[in-house]
Amino acid sequence: MAVLVWLLIPVAGAVVAGLWSAWATRRSVNHRGVRDKAGVRGYEAFRAAMERAPADG
Repeated sequence: MAVLVWLLIPVAGAVVAGLWSAWATRRSVNHRGVRDKAGVRGYEAFRAAMERAPADG
């Protein structure tokens, strides 16, 4: 019986970790990726600024 308890501990941990990861990575229905679009726009602005010639040289 003690062996079953020791086997239950990692199984329960794996289930809890799976539930937590599913909850942590869920997508909000209301936002629909708004933060992703803002991040991509910011990255494109950064890349465009890095491609320009330096102002003082």
